[in-house]
Amino acid sequence: MNLIFFLIIGGLAGWLAGVIMKGRGFGVLANVGIGIVGSFLGGFVFRLLGLAAQGAIGELVTATVGAVLLLAIVSQIRKS
Repeated sequence: MNLIFFLIIGGLAGWLAGVIMKGRGFGVLANVGIGIVGSFLGGFVFRLLGLAAQGAIGELVTATVGAVLLLAIVSQIRKS
């Protein structure tokens, strides 16, 4: 059940990051992947800043912030 929850949060975070970054999403499966990688990146950044997310909403926020950062990095790499 945790894996399914993790994939749902990853998908939502990837979709939200695509919306926030104004259409820089890459499709459903790629958005899930971006959201999953973003959740790890967001968790790492939040720990560096001394922040902690609790519950499903906190996990979604953390994953979305990480996915937005990931999309920003990817878009900068694509520009060069």
